[in-house]
Amino acid sequence: MSEQITLQVSHRVVSQATHIAARTQQPVEAVLANWLERIVTELPVETLSDEEVVMLTELQLSVDQQASLGDLLEKNQDGMLNIEERRQLDELTRLYESGLLRKAQALRVAVQRGLREPLQP
Repeated sequence: MSEQITLQVSHRVVSQATHIAARTQQPVEAVLANWLERIVTELPVETLSDEEVVMLTELQLSVDQQASLGDLLEKNQDGMLNIEERRQLDELTRLYESGLLRKAQALRVAVQRGLREPLQP
């Protein structure tokens, strides 16, 4: 269930959202809603339990996602992506990058909590 609300956002936010909306062929409102949803659903790593932090340190794309990403990157390099494939590549790239960031944050927290040794002394 969702609700419609009115927000006032900066020109910079609107500009970024408009750019992404044009690239992904989505309404600007959908881009903004997705951003907000991600912020709410991804709790700060520092607030997670030790078990959840350790699980995040081992985070990876699924085998299917890795294969799709590889295929799409290859097609992109050859200039052969259609609009839907471009959207898929953007989404998988976003997932990969956000996962990598979460994994790095989890590694930092795990080291701070003494759950893992530092990667480099």
